[in-house]
Amino acid sequence: MSVWAELPFGKNLRDRRFQALAAALLLAGLAIVVPPLPLTRSGVSVLAVVDITGSMNVRDYTRDGRPASRLDIAKAALRDLLPELPCGSRLALALFTERRPFLLFAPIEVCADFAPLDGAIAALDWRMAWEGDSRVASGLHRAITMAGELDTDLLFITDGQETPPLPANGIPPFEGRPGAVRGLIVGAGGHALAPIPKFNDRGRETGFYAETDVQQENRFGPPPADAESREGYNPRNAPFGGAAARGEEHLSSVREPHLKALAAQTGLAYAHLDGPDSLRAPLLAAATPRPLPGRLDPRPFLGAAALALVLASFLAGARRARLTPFTPSRMS
Repeated sequence: MSVWAELPFGKNLRDRRFQALAAALLLAGLAIVVPPLPLTRSGVSVLAVVDITGSMNVRDYTRDGRPASRLDIAKAALRDLLPELPCGSRLALALFTERRPFLLFAPIEVCADFAPLDGAIAALDWRMAWEGDSRVASGLHRAITMAGELDTDLLFITDGQETPPLPANGIPPFEGRPGAVRGLIVGAGGHALAPIPKFNDRGRETGFYAETDVQQENRFGPPPADAESREGYNPRNAPFGGAAARGEEHLSSVREPHLKALAAQTGLAYAHLDGPDSLRAPLLAAATPRPLPGRLDPRPFLGAAALALVLASFLAGARRARLTPFTPSRMS
């Protein structure tokens, strides 16, 4: 038999409840004196640019069993993204319409400023657009410049539909250095053509755009390769032919080949917007990890562990008392 077992309190030292309470006392003491520990995490700094042009009103998504527009899903995806980003990450917000982005506010911290960020995203509306055109390539190029000036990565959400359509010579040249700004182009919308809602001056929906309502061909710049075979072609007076252009520009789908070409041109990544919860993984894969100095406070964990040991000790004691049979004392 050991020396400890011969002592009066040796039995207590071997008791599991006593050991649990002693450990709880130690953990409680550590919770009082242990300081927060330095911790470095990875976060992101992002400029989010949202296309608010007319084609983003196309309702080719479904949410909660009801049709939802591309803009609604883009907003929901950004709002769902915010709590998924590590504290210390920063987000700036801008609108895109016509041919350039408009910055709403510079990067702010996603945890401390969560409420104003969430409110600003929720308030985005197609009525904020100042022009009806949608020159996506030009807007993306300018958004890259803006992100570089803000020292952020870029998140550009658009369906990729150019209005007016691109000229025959294709997308405009990119004057920056591909890959100098990292980020993600997100294609919003379904892959099947869908009608574009039409609104009056008071913002009330009045139907859908028809073929004659929308410019079907861009006739600036050099004519297309098939121009000579068109009816009424004249190299001087009618280089695009003599008939009105026909097409499907009044219908809309995500222009994925165009957006992938822009991604290749600028060095950005591309992902399709599958739903409100589809932004986090592709964004973190494309963005620049930025070290965020922080602290890990172990005191709540130590206190919780001490409380758990105390509760376990009392529950074990109550169970033991319930299982021990009652033996009445004998009286002489």
